[in-house]
Amino acid sequence: MSRDAGRDAPAAVRPDHEVIVVGAGFGGIGTGIALQRKGIHDFVIVDKWDRVGGTWHANTYPGVAVDIPSFIYSFSYEQRGDWSRIFAPGAELREYAEHMVDKYGLRDRLRLNTTVTGAEFDDRNSLWRLTTDGGHHLTARHVVLAIGGLERPKMPDIPGLNDFGGTLVHTAMWDHDVSLRGKRVAVIGTGATALQLIPAIVDDTEHLTVFQRTPIWVFPKNDAEVGRLGRQVLGRKGIRSALRAVGNVGTEIAMSGQVAGPAWLTEAGRKAAEIPIRRWMRSQVDDPVLREKLTPRYGLGCKRPSMSNDYLKTFNRSDVSLVTDSIERVTERGVVTADGAEHEIDVLICATGFKLWDKGAIPPFPVRGRNGKDLEKFWDEHRYQSYQGVSVPGFPNAFTITGPYGFVLGSYIWMIEATSAHLARAIAESKRRGATEIEIRQEVHDEYFRRCLQRQEKNFLFTPVCEGSNTYYIDNNGDSPFRPSTHGEMYWQNRHFNLDVYRYTTGAPAPSEVAVLSEEAS
Repeated sequence: MSRDAGRDAPAAVRPDHEVIVVGAGFGGIGTGIALQRKGIHDFVIVDKWDRVGGTWHANTYPGVAVDIPSFIYSFSYEQRGDWSRIFAPGAELREYAEHMVDKYGLRDRLRLNTTVTGAEFDDRNSLWRLTTDGGHHLTARHVVLAIGGLERPKMPDIPGLNDFGGTLVHTAMWDHDVSLRGKRVAVIGTGATALQLIPAIVDDTEHLTVFQRTPIWVFPKNDAEVGRLGRQVLGRKGIRSALRAVGNVGTEIAMSGQVAGPAWLTEAGRKAAEIPIRRWMRSQVDDPVLREKLTPRYGLGCKRPSMSNDYLKTFNRSDVSLVTDSIERVTERGVVTADGAEHEIDVLICATGFKLWDKGAIPPFPVRGRNGKDLEKFWDEHRYQSYQGVSVPGFPNAFTITGPYGFVLGSYIWMIEATSAHLARAIAESKRRGATEIEIRQEVHDEYFRRCLQRQEKNFLFTPVCEGSNTYYIDNNGDSPFRPSTHGEMYWQNRHFNLDVYRYTTGAPAPSEVAVLSEEAS
């Protein structure tokens, strides 16, 4: 080859980093730690927020707290005994995230206030190119989407919503400058967030109106302050681990067991559990008409239940109204329901959750794999699917923390530990083999997806038991992209899968052909 020909040939590119992790919530933090444990240190974690914590940084509405006991909702390798309550408030989860970042040396790897707007696989150079809102470009051999499911707030699709003349707030974008004192306040939604919010704000409002589409199963919340003695007890690793084990087993049976256990057993268990819970719920509400409106008709477990000792009692107050007529439109002065009544309000709060499985909601920015394959389009046309919730064929060197069929109902932290261990193991093996590309084999992925769909056939979510539940457990394709599995199975399979389920391609360029791209390159 002539000197001129060599000069004209395009140079191969060495990426800025081995791995870019998108998201600095618990998913991103857990991924960083998992990578380090596999000897992978050339990575950065980017996030749109100015602090770590993800959903726990974004959600600061009154009453926000974890709804799984704190000694379970924490990393197994970083258990704490100094929580202020059994169900810690959101601020302590944010502090826990900051502590993790500092203890595990992740602070210098953070790129905060950086919103990723697109990711595209460079076929020629076997790397990912990410674009940010500042017009900058980042490159990495591998990319991990640790964005989380509670990422994009979902505003209700109600005519006239933007015409409201008062204050409009979504719980995931809480405005602490807005005072509710002496105001007529309305809350749309009665899910897990509303259960925490409503009792926390009712004393401030002049009148509180709650618009309910679907009632929710409510458990009593065995919450308490963790005093000095409690901290001493939980400070002992053996006792803390034993309590954690008991809590894990209970959560396994109550949640993942409902979708993974044998139908005859889960059906019997569900019906047996409904009786005392329904009895307790009814005992909390004085008015018999309200009592019926607040009691679900669908089965227990069809949508995520929640816990509160105050929520149902709130409706015994004369300054609280429950409205179950459907909302027809929002006006400048308030909310008009199907019965023609206009409910005049000053502040409208939307506790309407997130775009979890909505069409076009995930991923939250364009992701294009091999030959420009679009991830959103692929999922839209072929149903949500991924291997172990981590990998999708056609997207080499790309991994997710919360992919379809990866999350087992229960503690989000368990899933993070399992899927981050999976991807870190895969990336480390790719490096060991000297490969520039790693991609899940199509036949392996298809078999996993087939097994998940097969298990779903026994799932009570698709039976008349769940009619009218409006559950987010079901996506827009009519599937349930949660892994129909126990936590034990998820944990084991993500750590002990055959490494050859992935295809490794070796084609690293010679050092003389490498041109280095800086992070500031555009």
